[in-house]
Amino acid sequence: MARTISVAAIQTSYGMDLDANIKKTADFIRQAASQGAQVILPSELFQGPYFCVTQEEHWFDQAHPWREHPCVTALAPLAAELGVVLPISIFEREGPHYFNSLVMVDADGSPMGVYRKSHIPDGPGYQEKYYFRPGDTGFRVWDSKFGRLGVGICWDQWYPECARAMALMGAEVLFYPTAIGSEPHDASLDTAAPWRRAMQGHAVSNVIPVVGANRIGFEPWDGYPNGGQGFYGSSFIADHRGDLVAELGRDDEGVIGATFDLDFLQTHRAAWGFFRDRRTDLYGALTGPRPA
Repeated sequence: MARTISVAAIQTSYGMDLDANIKKTADFIRQAASQGAQVILPSELFQGPYFCVTQEEHWFDQAHPWREHPCVTALAPLAAELGVVLPISIFEREGPHYFNSLVMVDADGSPMGVYRKSHIPDGPGYQEKYYFRPGDTGFRVWDSKFGRLGVGICWDQWYPECARAMALMGAEVLFYPTAIGSEPHDASLDTAAPWRRAMQGHAVSNVIPVVGANRIGFEPWDGYPNGGQGFYGSSFIADHRGDLVAELGRDDEGVIGATFDLDFLQTHRAAWGFFRDRRTDLYGALTGPRPA
C-alpha cells in the first residue's frame, strides 16, 4: 500500500485577543481534520496581530517559553484529540533571548521540539530584528506520525539553501507559515506573486511538495503609513513540480488541502538525480578558505 500524506493550510485574519485567535485557529484545525488533513499549518505568529510593523517594547510581554506558550498548551491537546500534526508558530522567550519560533506537535499531542527562525528581516513594515534573535537551532526536520516534515518561517522562504538543507535532511514535505503583505515605503510594491514563485521553485528544485500559509486582513496602526498593514493571503499548496494544486485568494478565509503519495515522490526524487549530482566538492571550494 502506498504511503500517503494529507496536508492543509489555514488562512484567516487575527486580532488583539490571544484566546480568540487560538479558538479561531482551533476551529479551522477541526474543519481541516474533518476533511481528512493529517498535518495542518496555521500562519506565522497567529497569537495576535503582526506587531513587527513598529518597535514597541511592550510586545516583549507577549513572549513565552516554548513549552509553556499558550498556543502550544491549548493546541497540543487538540492535536491528540484529532490525531493530527500541528506546526505551531510562536513568539518565544528563552531567558533573556527572544525568537520567532515554531513548535512541532505530533499526532499524539507531544511537542517534538522547536525551530527558531534563521533569517530575520529588518525593513519598513517588517522590523523583526528589534524583537528576534537569529535562530540558534539550525534547520530542523521532524519524523512525525505521517511523514518527515521540514518547516521554514516566513523570511526563510526566500532562501533556497533553507529548503535544500531540509531536503538533504530527508524532509518529505516543506511547510512555510508566513505573515506578509503591504510595503509601507512603496504602496505600488506587490510581492504576492514572487512570494509564491520562490516557494514553487523550492518544490521544483527539491522534487517536494510545499505548503505556504499566510494571513489576511488589514491591521490598523496609529501613525503608520496608510493607517496600517494589509496582508495578501494567497496561501497555497504546490506539488513536486511546483504546480499549484490548491490555493486561496487574497481575501479568502478558510482551509485548503491536498494529498501526496510519498513513495512515488521518493522514487521520482531519486530519478531526477538532483541529490546524486550535487557537487559537494565544488561547493566546498567556493565557500571554504582560499589557498595561500
